Amino acid sequence: MRSILDIPDLSLEELDALMDRAEDIIARPDDYAEACRRKKLATLFFEPSTRTRLSFEAAMYELGGRVITVAGADASSAAKGESVADTVKTVSCYADIIAMRHPKEGAARVAAMNATVPVINAGDGGHSHPTQTLADLLTIRREKGRFSGLTVGLCGDLKFGRTVHSLISALSRYEGVRFVLISPEELKVPSYVKNESLKKKRIPYTQETDLESVIGDLDILYMTRVQRERFFNEEDYLRLKDSYILTPEKLKRARKDLCVMHPLPRVNEISVAVDQDPRACYFKQVLNGKFMREALILMLLGLG
Repeated sequence: MRSILDIPDLSLEELDALMDRAEDIIARPDDYAEACRRKKLATLFFEPSTRTRLSFEAAMYELGGRVITVAGADASSAAKGESVADTVKTVSCYADIIAMRHPKEGAARVAAMNATVPVINAGDGGHSHPTQTLADLLTIRREKGRFSGLTVGLCGDLKFGRTVHSLISALSRYEGVRFVLISPEELKVPSYVKNESLKKKRIPYTQETDLESVIGDLDILYMTRVQRERFFNEEDYLRLKDSYILTPEKLKRARKDLCVMHPLPRVNEISVAVDQDPRACYFKQVLNGKFMREALILMLLGLG
């Protein structure tokens, strides 16, 4: 039995194979309509979610499986003080695979150690969000046709943004990728991420505070929101929340084939006016996430 808690749990060959399978699901959905017949996915979300939870559930339904769900700690026995370990031991009796989101870093690992079925980390605190990264990788491959030679700009909350940490880890395994890390001083990429994914592999990167001065150099612009729920101090959040707002005016400086991405939800860091720009790819990411989760479910259940 195998669980996926972080992107390094998947080899480069497995990442490519998952993307290939997702492409096949896109091309031939009817061939997968009964792939998970009589299988059940449990979605345990102890933190608010729209896209990730519904994406997992839609993925399982489209594979012909069923879903049982808990949305919110207050809707489960966690509200009574039950541990993550006991929760997943119980849910393992009902489901064939578990997708779990939790506000505490490391909760997914505790779950995987105690479950008797595969566990997929659907986000644990500010640590990791591997299935969002799978959606990101498929989006980049479908939009750009490659990973090598790309200049990737990551903008916004790079300190607490688990999607950013996972994406850096994944893209650092492909040859020729260069990073431009754009954030306020207070929200820089943590040192451990830079040390493990960038410095150790001698991957070129720069750290910037001004988006407009570097936007013309980018092949990918990955915007993120400043996350209120990760701040202990409301004043700090209010001071930093509007650090970067992408508008059509700023996009005039960008390349014609720029790919603008965002893990969503957005607040106001991308103007809704940008949605009509053909370079806006964030809703494509949402759809790609469903296909990649289908591919991952099939892999972990030994069905593909």
